[in-house]
Amino acid sequence: VAKDLGLELPALRDSGVRVVSEGRTQYFALLGKTGHLVTAERIDREQLCRLAEKCVLRCEVIVEGEM
Repeated sequence: VAKDLGLELPALRDSGVRVVSEGRTQYFALLGKTGHLVTAERIDREQLCRLAEKCVLRCEVIVEGEM
């Protein structure tokens, strides 16, 4: 995420960047030391999408400070 936003790691931490998933469960997290987007929870496709052919999990990267 840091690379995609064109930010150095200290700037990423100082900008208040966070990842928000839809719903209550936050499936993704942003590692402050590396700037990598990782899974924060186990993702069970059968539970989330049931019989849907296409299963999509959406998340947003929010930057609170200036870029």
